[in-house]
Amino acid sequence: MAAEPVDRLSTLLDRFHVRASLFHSGPLCGRSTFEAQPDRAFLHVLRRGQLQIVHAARTGAPRRVVVDEPTLLLYPRALTHSFINPPQDGSDFTCATLRFDGGDRNPIVAALPALVQLPLDAVPGLRPALDLLFAETDRVRCGSRLLADRLFEVVLIQLLRWVIDHPQAVGVSSGLVMGLSDPRLARALVALHAAPQDDWSLAQMAAVAGMSRSAFAEAFKAVIGSTPAAYLTNWRLTVASTLLQAGQPQKLVAAELGFSTGSSLSRAFKQRFGSAPREWLAGASG
Repeated sequence: MAAEPVDRLSTLLDRFHVRASLFHSGPLCGRSTFEAQPDRAFLHVLRRGQLQIVHAARTGAPRRVVVDEPTLLLYPRALTHSFINPPQDGSDFTCATLRFDGGDRNPIVAALPALVQLPLDAVPGLRPALDLLFAETDRVRCGSRLLADRLFEVVLIQLLRWVIDHPQAVGVSSGLVMGLSDPRLARALVALHAAPQDDWSLAQMAAVAGMSRSAFAEAFKAVIGSTPAAYLTNWRLTVASTLLQAGQPQKLVAAELGFSTGSSLSRAFKQRFGSAPREWLAGASG
């Protein structure tokens, strides 16, 4: 009997929200530069036309990209990029900024390449959402901006769903996205994401994956790049950082995430982030 499919995205997006904000719809002519700002991502939809994209060296993105068909362009992290369009007629775009909870610490953000480039026709079911998005951005109606923001978030979720199913097509060969693309590892990852407070043993994780302990540990390390125990600790601490930034008391965060005391959370947090939660929060808000 085939295993029941699991929802690999919802727990991630419940823990680490993403908010889209429409900022442009229409033609872009000549050179347009989008400056990097901390914790600001971009999702561009090239609706019509041709485009050259330019990136600086050593950014993780190719220096120059040519796009000649309707395409989604996702920049999950802050990265300056310039679009070079025809000088007069230009090319048509609909664009939004994205704010992922946790910024670069967000597990989804950290698992993606600097640029995800995907033709619109590559993603089944994407067109209806885009048609609704374009209908809201092409004319002003009551609530259009708010609805466009939500529709951009729908488009992003559809894009992430496709990337998880086709990680190597966008240049992902290891890490969380690659793990979620593996049906067995995905079951264990989803369980860890949903219940980080549980006292997970290697045997329990392997059982969820339907694998032996040795096979699970070997596959997890090869695909994810860390041991299961290290991944669980890092997940707990990454979630803790967002809860603490949201104002939750350290003692409650520790209990929610499986730490025996607030002090044990503080020690692990300092080892991971270089400072205790109070000092880290002061620096993050400064």
